Amino acid sequence: MNVSGRPMRTIWLAEDGRSVEIIDQRLLPHELVIARLRTLDDAAHAIRDMAVRGAPLIGATAAYGVALAAAADPSDAALAGAVDMLAATRPTAVNLQWALAAMRQTLSPLAPRQRYEAARARASEIAEEDVAINRALGEHGLPLIVAAQRRKNGAKGDDRVQILTHCNAGWLATVDWGTALAPIYRAHDEGIPLHVWVDETRPRNQGASLTAWELLQHGVPHTVIADNAGGHLMRHGRVDLCITGTDRTTATGDVANKIGTYLKALAAHDNGVPFYVALPSPTIDWTLDSGDQVPIEERDAREVTHITGWTETGERVEVRLTPDGSPAANYAFDVTPARLVTGLITERGVCPASREGLLGLFPERREKARA
Repeated sequence: MNVSGRPMRTIWLAEDGRSVEIIDQRLLPHELVIARLRTLDDAAHAIRDMAVRGAPLIGATAAYGVALAAAADPSDAALAGAVDMLAATRPTAVNLQWALAAMRQTLSPLAPRQRYEAARARASEIAEEDVAINRALGEHGLPLIVAAQRRKNGAKGDDRVQILTHCNAGWLATVDWGTALAPIYRAHDEGIPLHVWVDETRPRNQGASLTAWELLQHGVPHTVIADNAGGHLMRHGRVDLCITGTDRTTATGDVANKIGTYLKALAAHDNGVPFYVALPSPTIDWTLDSGDQVPIEERDAREVTHITGWTETGERVEVRLTPDGSPAANYAFDVTPARLVTGLITERGVCPASREGLLGLFPERREKARA
C-alpha cells in the first residue's frame, strides 16, 4: 500500500539477506521508523511488545523469527526452542500457531545445514501467500460495498457508503492489503464514494493511530470516533455496514477480535446494520467449536492506566489517566457469536458464519474430518 505515494509492506528481508526489516508500529502515526530484526529474541520481542501486530503479520514475523533462529543454530533443540518461544508471545492469534507449524513441517525433515536457506524461503512464501490471500479478500468483499452503494442510490442526502471498522485490520495488520480494509481500498480505487468511521480502539488506540494513518496515506475519507460512538451512529442511520477483522475464528463461525468488537456487533444487530468479518483462512481454528474455547490474552494494566502521545512541540510523552493506586484490567480480545455475524469474507468468497458456511468454501476440511 502507499505511504506518501511510495509502495510499502510491513515486513521484508533486508538487503543483507540475513536480517528482517519491519515498520515499528509503536511509533506510528507520528514517526515512520524501520526496525531491523537480527535474532530470534528480536522477533519475539517485536511480536510481544507489538512493534508488529495483527494476526497475519504476527504469523509472518514468527516465520521469519524461526529463520533467524536457524541462522544462529539449526539444531533440533534450537528449532524446538525457537518455536516454543515464539508460540508463547501472543496466545489469541491462531496465525502464529499456523505459521510455526508450517515452519516446523518444512524444517524438521532436513539436515541442520539445509535449514536456514529452507527457513528463509518458507518464511518468504508465507509472506507472499498472505499478500495474495488479502488481495483476494478485497476482491470478494468489494461486491458488498457495491451492493451498499446501490441500496443508497436515489436516497436523499450523503450518497457515500458509510463503513464502520474497529481496531486496525488494514495493511499494517498484514504483510500488505489488509483484511477488513482490503475491500475498502478496492472500492476506493474503483472510484466508489465512501467514508470510514474509525473506532479509536482503546486501550492501545490502533484505530486512531494506525487505521487513520494508513487511510490518510491512501487518500480514503475517514473520521476517527470514540469507541462508544458507533451505536449512536448506527441508530441514526449513519452506518451502512460494518467490516472488522479477526484474530481467531472457530469452525462454527464465532469470531475473536479486538476488545469492543462484540459491542459493535450487538449495536449493528439491534439496528439492522450488516456486520461482516474479513478473515484469511489461516485465521480459522478448525479445532475449536465455540468461541468460549478461545484463549483471551490479558495484557499489562499499564496500557489502560497510561497513554502515550505527542506534544505540540513534537515530544513523545506518556501520561497517567487513572488515579494512582486504582487497579486496571486489560482484556485484549472478546468473542462475537456467529449469530451476530452477517457473513464471513474469505479468500474463496463470502459465506454464512457457520460450520456449513465455512465447509462450503473449504470442503477439504470436511474430507479431512471424515478421514
